[in-house]
Amino acid sequence: MALGIMSASAQTKIGYINTDDLMAIMPESAKISADLNEYQATLQQQGLALAKEADTKRDQFFKDSATFSNSKKEIIREELVKLYTRLQGYDQEAQEKAQKYAQDKIGPVRIKAMDAIKAVAKERGYTYVIDDASNTLLVMPPGDDLLPMVKAKLGIKDTPPAAPAAGGAKPAGN
Repeated sequence: MALGIMSASAQTKIGYINTDDLMAIMPESAKISADLNEYQATLQQQGLALAKEADTKRDQFFKDSATFSNSKKEIIREELVKLYTRLQGYDQEAQEKAQKYAQDKIGPVRIKAMDAIKAVAKERGYTYVIDDASNTLLVMPPGDDLLPMVKAKLGIKDTPPAAPAAGGAKPAGN
């Protein structure tokens, strides 16, 4: 019986990979990042345009309200309230849109990365592969870093590290 347990444990091969690092170096990630930045800039421009529209209508109302009938004033006030209410919720709406956009773009890349990880694990005989990015396991037997093998599988070449910013300061992150 002890021989069976030793035999079973000898067949277990454990590896690890940081999926965040893998996703960051995949060629598709740069395009997704650029697309997301452009999308967020568009959302921000729309928000600014909405704010400008609200302010312009408000200013016009204050300028011309003396010449309006009471019913026209009430209608314009209701329109302004609706416009400012929409403006207040726009930041949250824009953030939700940006998150959904990012998830829609990242999903296929994540699937491609997972398929490559599974293929490398199968080819190399790994029984378990742990995602080092999640840091969920504190103690584990030693394993092998699969990142170099998965990079090779995906045809990703090593790139030199980026030069540090002037003065050695790190650029601010988002």
